[in-house]
Amino acid sequence: MARWALLSGLGGDLDVYEAVLADLRRHRVDTLFLLGDLIGPERDCRPLLERLQHPRRGELRAHCIYGWWEEQLLAERGYRGERRAEALRRESGEDAVQALLRAVDPGLMDWLAALRFGFVELDCALLHGSSADVGDSLGSATDPLCLLDRLTRMDVNRLFTARSGEQFSVAPCGGGITARVRDLEGERQLRQSVPSRQVIGVGRGLQYTLYDPGTDHLDFRTAPDPARVRRRGFA
Repeated sequence: MARWALLSGLGGDLDVYEAVLADLRRHRVDTLFLLGDLIGPERDCRPLLERLQHPRRGELRAHCIYGWWEEQLLAERGYRGERRAEALRRESGEDAVQALLRAVDPGLMDWLAALRFGFVELDCALLHGSSADVGDSLGSATDPLCLLDRLTRMDVNRLFTARSGEQFSVAPCGGGITARVRDLEGERQLRQSVPSRQVIGVGRGLQYTLYDPGTDHLDFRTAPDPARVRRRGFA
């Protein structure tokens, strides 16, 4: 039976990625999805990006999409026409833009530029933000009408998102519609079921989500912090 693992927000941290992979070995996982923000301005991202392109023998190959940080970098590097990383500039200033440029080797840009916006698998959409925008931050406190709009845009029953960094599951609709009908035969009541739909936040970094599309079972997990594991090893 198939089981997915979904994670995001590695920020170029290979140690965090390896910690999640180690934790995944305790579960039967067939497919690994990485929902963007592979990179970040805080460290050299080359080791992680090269590992994603060339997984070790027996290691799951991650299916990657681009996230908000990739979008900012691609814009600043000229891969988005006349656009630049103005959202990052407004949020964190010019120093953050320059740090992001230094964190990702130009030789890796073509691989990042080839990443897809998202995946649609079965009745599920897998995105970094939403179909409205890669930076769309959906969370447990988002207006249900907004969540329903994002589901409707994709015409799916499950929307997996990562931008907020939160682990959550919200069902903005479901149940049924009841109507009273009067015609020549009299009055009768009709009921039409409405499929249950969910917006699911997969978490960030060490937090990840397991999903079984056959049973619709969700499991929010957190891998052990690699720094704490190393400290225990030297204790």
